[in-house]
Amino acid sequence: MKKFLRSFTSIFNGSKKNSIESELRAQAYNKYPNDIEAQNYIYGEMLSAYNYMSKVTDPQIKSFVSKHYPSNYTMQKYIYDKQLTAKNYMNAAKENEKKEEALRKYPNDFTSQKYIYDGKLA
Repeated sequence: MKKFLRSFTSIFNGSKKNSIESELRAQAYNKYPNDIEAQNYIYGEMLSAYNYMSKVTDPQIKSFVSKHYPSNYTMQKYIYDKQLTAKNYMNAAKENEKKEEALRKYPNDFTSQKYIYDGKLA
């Protein structure tokens, strides 16, 4: 039974990988229908970002970016990295009224928290 489940899981994971690759190829084609080089470049960028996002370790930020950019893995990666940097910054920031305000206004958006804390947003 365990052997069957492992086989089933590997088949499922393989089909999921093929599905993602097909989805990314379609996105690249739709963006550049007449330019195979651009399609290949965009596909490579998106596949790299998808693989990156499948290995990230912060579930709160991953959920945030997945919700805002559900099929755009390149944007997910970019925003994830910005959010993670801002989260680390805010974790190290000293407690004050600006930090409290930032946390209250944007509990899940660390870049917005950082802007408020730094006094760039009111």
